[in-house]
Amino acid sequence: MKREAIAIRDPFVLAVQEEKKYYLYGTTDPDPWEQPGIGFDAYVSSDLENWTGPHPVFRPRTGFWGTHNFWAPEVHRYRNAFYMLASFKAPRHERATQILRADSPLGPFEAHSAGPVTPPGWECLDGSFFVENGRPWLIFSHEWMQVGDGEMWAVRLSPDLRTTEGAPTLLFRGSDGLWTKGVLRRDGSGLEDARVTDGPFAYRADSGNLFMLWSSIAPSGYALGAARSESGRLEGPWAQEPSPLLEAGRGHGMIFRGFDGRTYITYHYPNETPKERFHFREIRLKDEKLVLKGEER
Repeated sequence: MKREAIAIRDPFVLAVQEEKKYYLYGTTDPDPWEQPGIGFDAYVSSDLENWTGPHPVFRPRTGFWGTHNFWAPEVHRYRNAFYMLASFKAPRHERATQILRADSPLGPFEAHSAGPVTPPGWECLDGSFFVENGRPWLIFSHEWMQVGDGEMWAVRLSPDLRTTEGAPTLLFRGSDGLWTKGVLRRDGSGLEDARVTDGPFAYRADSGNLFMLWSSIAPSGYALGAARSESGRLEGPWAQEPSPLLEAGRGHGMIFRGFDGRTYITYHYPNETPKERFHFREIRLKDEKLVLKGEER
């Protein structure tokens, strides 16, 4: 099928070099907001335009703790296996990130971590995987609905990815992005100063610069911004770009290297179910900043 026919939010592309194939994952349930979760599907392509699928890669086994809001899976190769990080929620359980494992990029993915890896009692979403100096980390958003000013955190993972190690570190808050727009708090105060944070993705450029993509609400709607670590390390401090990279309903992105040698940023647009589609653009580094290149695809 053509790319334009795939209804998907939060797109994530895994490029498997030896196969010369791209694997596309994302939020694929018809109603990921209110209805019980079904699972995650994937699509496969050799040119980013023509895809096979949907291929079911995760379906929860009986007893799996998550029942709703199956959101934003990303898949990484690590230690000769494939690991999926995804968000789940249940009526009596906060939204949290679970790690799943498979021997193939098409699954089937099975629960791997000893339950959720985000802090108990925290409403969290969009867990993302990053390896720094050989050590695995989890990056995640502490939801604005619970804390008002949404937060981005990181915590070390155990080498086997079954649990976390040490206390989490606060990276930045939604209000640090000057391009973000306030939304109505969920605490009944009537104040419209809360800030959304979601979709973190850490990217180490060939130059050595470390960037963080993340999404929020801008005056034009859903948007995707970038920050750069001034230390070059995940723990920051993080300097925010004054304007978003993408806006007007475009957001939740990641960066991957294509088989043509170019570097691409992904995102979904528009931000309205079921109209969301997978888009991508070439991106490059200029004067220590990420800049878009070429046309939207």
